[in-house]
Amino acid sequence: MSAFSRSPWPRSLAGRMTLLIGLALLVAQLANFALLLNERQKLSLAQNEGPAITRFAGVAADIAQAQPIFRSAVIADNSHRGARFALAADAGIAAQDRDGGLEAKLRQALTDAGVQGGDVRATLVAPAARRDGRAWSPPPDMRMMRLAVKGGDGQWLIARIATPKRDPWFTVRIAAATLLLYLIVLGAAIWIARRLARPLRDLTNAAERFRGRDDPVAVEPSGPDDLRQAIEAFNAMNRRVIALLDEKDRMLGAIGHDLRTPLASLRIRVEAMEPEEEREAAVAKITEIIAMLEDILVLARSGRAREEARPMDVAALAEALVEEYRELGQSVECADSPRQVLAVQVNLLRRALRNLIDNALKYGGGAEVSVARTGDEVALRVADRGPGIAPDQLAQVLQPFYRLESSRSRATGGSGLGLAIAQAIAESHGGRLTLENRPEGGLAATLRFPAMRAAG
Repeated sequence: MSAFSRSPWPRSLAGRMTLLIGLALLVAQLANFALLLNERQKLSLAQNEGPAITRFAGVAADIAQAQPIFRSAVIADNSHRGARFALAADAGIAAQDRDGGLEAKLRQALTDAGVQGGDVRATLVAPAARRDGRAWSPPPDMRMMRLAVKGGDGQWLIARIATPKRDPWFTVRIAAATLLLYLIVLGAAIWIARRLARPLRDLTNAAERFRGRDDPVAVEPSGPDDLRQAIEAFNAMNRRVIALLDEKDRMLGAIGHDLRTPLASLRIRVEAMEPEEEREAAVAKITEIIAMLEDILVLARSGRAREEARPMDVAALAEALVEEYRELGQSVECADSPRQVLAVQVNLLRRALRNLIDNALKYGGGAEVSVARTGDEVALRVADRGPGIAPDQLAQVLQPFYRLESSRSRATGGSGLGLAIAQAIAESHGGRLTLENRPEGGLAATLRFPAMRAAG
């Protein structure tokens, strides 16, 4: 397994774009959430606690400037609208209840108001306060701020001021809004990534479908300009490849025609040679050359056959071919097989099956043919009772002109092209040729075609 396949990153372009954009957006949203929450808390503090502290500092400044006989009047005048002021010998705030941050703001406000020195106490509570024997507490949406400052005469100016409560759901709402925005932007990013990846996916599918056998697979240009240019270049390359393959076919046809004619003429002249033994050897050699030439041309053209694919019962095709061999006295058997209809090029498929049967007869002494549906494939199997093939050579024998050193040699008439032709024909139908040694002895060669090619 490669390091790339072990990578935790998504393997698709859309997946990687989505992950990168999602991570970057997540970091940005978390930073934005933290900044927004901090600023909102500062604003809440300024809006809720600031006015109460400023109000207390103003009253403290008035008390400090007023004559002792007028202080009660000042306190009475300011004890309204949710605030209660009083002079006392004690601050009335326990040490464990003190709020250091609130006291710092109170001290700064007193300094700004011109109140010098003095110890301060501050806390936020929600107890009921008493006035004239009646319970007094802030409304449900308010909370109590208790403030105190010690004057120069040793008395404490104390106050109970109702301030708005901080919104307990504010953080939740900010988090929900941040998450909603994140999902909206991420959804848009995913949509854009998929839109960008779609032309590349179409390009990949077209490249995978292209086999050089049919008309070029054209991809509709779409997406940004650079993707459109890549798709147009791919379409142009497809057309050039098809043109080169067509030129190759014409060249092979010309070569085949030019070689057949002198070979046929040479054979006619050789048939008049003497003595007879040399004549037969020369004729056999020319016949072998012609057969090899035909095999080479078939292999070169196997992927470019112009025969139209048509529905065919491949089981019936196999039975008919086996019957031909049996009429010639060959040891070929065909197992009863259910009807399997595929869209195939009949002549090419017959050639591939004939090559496999010929190999089985040459090297295995007989052939057993069967057709079956296995999962998503239709398999045409030709088995023999020969020595089989060494496991390390099963893949090599499918290469053109490869011959084994044992009985499968040119001396037996083989050119090393039969299996290569069968494999090329299978691939031209979207299938494949597989070879395997049978447990009971012999070799099994199987043409496998995808069931999706089934015509009914």
